[in-house]
Amino acid sequence: LPTIFPLLKMVVLLLALASACLASTLPVVDLGYERHQALSYNGTSGLYKFNNIRYAAPPIGDLRFRAPAAPEVNRMEIQNGSVARVCPQAAPVWDQVQATFVVDYLYGLPFDGSSNTSDYTYTPIAPDPSVSEDCLFLDIIVPKKVFDQTKVKKATRKNLAPVLVWIYGGGYITGDKTLNDARGLAQRSTVAGHDGIVYVSINYRLGAFGWLGGDSVTANGTANAALHDQRFALNWVKKNIHLFGGDSSRVTVMGESAGGGSVLHQVTAYGGQGTVPFQQAIIQSPGWIPLVTEEVQEATLQQFLGFLNVSTIEEARTLSSDKLIAANSAQIAIKSQWGQFTYGPTVDGTFAPALPGQLLLEGKFHSGVNVMVGHTADEGLLFTSPESYNSTGFASELATLIPNSPKNKFDYVVDVLYPAVYNGSYDYKDSVARSALMVSDLGFQCNTDYINHAFEKTYAYEFVISPGLHGQDGSYTFYNPGETVVSSNPDVVTAMSSVTNVSVALAMQDYFLSFTENGVPTSSLAPPIEPRGPSGQLMSINTHTIQRAQDATNNQRCKFWQTASDLFQ
Repeated sequence: LPTIFPLLKMVVLLLALASACLASTLPVVDLGYERHQALSYNGTSGLYKFNNIRYAAPPIGDLRFRAPAAPEVNRMEIQNGSVARVCPQAAPVWDQVQATFVVDYLYGLPFDGSSNTSDYTYTPIAPDPSVSEDCLFLDIIVPKKVFDQTKVKKATRKNLAPVLVWIYGGGYITGDKTLNDARGLAQRSTVAGHDGIVYVSINYRLGAFGWLGGDSVTANGTANAALHDQRFALNWVKKNIHLFGGDSSRVTVMGESAGGGSVLHQVTAYGGQGTVPFQQAIIQSPGWIPLVTEEVQEATLQQFLGFLNVSTIEEARTLSSDKLIAANSAQIAIKSQWGQFTYGPTVDGTFAPALPGQLLLEGKFHSGVNVMVGHTADEGLLFTSPESYNSTGFASELATLIPNSPKNKFDYVVDVLYPAVYNGSYDYKDSVARSALMVSDLGFQCNTDYINHAFEKTYAYEFVISPGLHGQDGSYTFYNPGETVVSSNPDVVTAMSSVTNVSVALAMQDYFLSFTENGVPTSSLAPPIEPRGPSGQLMSINTHTIQRAQDATNNQRCKFWQTASDLFQ
């Protein structure tokens, strides 16, 4: 046995030497303000990964609750991004049991929990060393063949690759740039003789750190600071992506849920004034609860300050990160009503001069952007209260969403748009589905309808693989070769987070990648997605069929919500 020890020691030494050699050969990119080295290279996939590249200064101290600032120059040592970077997170207490309620409903079982959020215990989020206010970083995945073009002295634009920038979802209160593993998507971009794309994923501030609004913020700070984070990162891409082999004139920005809502706010930014640092947008299930009033924004801010036990935003800037993170977590957990998250984009008069639906209706958006947009079959169920089982549940949930609605319009929604008629003639057959449809329309699906009507041409799809819940298409978007594939008739729980047909996943990736590359979604595995056009048709994506179908969001309900901005004031 003692004779084995020298051999083991030699093996360990050789492995360490190999690792050091690999690190020394990984490329370094000079960004001017810093030098950043790739963290890894996968010889099988041919992909470099550059992790945690700083794109803005730490938003701490006096920079809290303000638009991002440029990073300081730091060229003393080469950065490799080995330290994880995650913005402060939070979760509402209703999220503890929502999955149970949804599964029980889909299986036809009674839900024995409570629909009162005060009945659930708030447990502070355990400290995570990767969580920090200093979180404005981005990651890049780039094929070696693309990156190597940067070494060509006379490389022209035709040698540069298209760029896909991902903005993650998570209700504007949780998530980070590593939430979705994009290696499969990036690898798919290199098949069939293609060089591939440059994939970028960005962090942005969450909860109170990124979405405060109201007069007290705008008087000495920036409302919707997270939207400014996103724009700052996109401008960073425009300026620097050529150093990684990317073409700044072929940038597609993509996001799902809160990420999709963020992308839509970028498309409608400043009411369409000025220019945007991207040419295309893929908007998946764009979601947020419309919030207009200064009074509501100010009340949310004062509530946050109360959790901090301070009176002003200036005092909040002097506190420790631990106190701010704890207050953000507690406020969102305890005060978020069912299906809501307390924070999200607000109308601020500048970056977001009005609700996106209103801006799209009035032609105040960046109409030159080429758009692909999609939604799932049932966007609302995950955010529907168990109270919807009761006869009064619909009106109660509606009242939390539009608390200041005039009675005549409130009654119109309850009695005309979503009447208590359960014979299927109104797209629902029970009270839960009725509430879910209203939440789906107001928070998600109608946003896609507004986009489709505003732009002369869009490429639209609907993800209808059962149960078709919000976010279910994410596992298809980010499918990685070798992942476990479930049967074609999986149980509900498995279907919510798994791929049932690899060909469908690959076809969807082809759509996104071909759109990123040349502006038209095509695939060798499925029919091309044709422009939606005046007929109102989209591509319906199911387990075994991908085909044209009528877009059900083109309806009277969405027309009402788009013109009813007074309900949110």
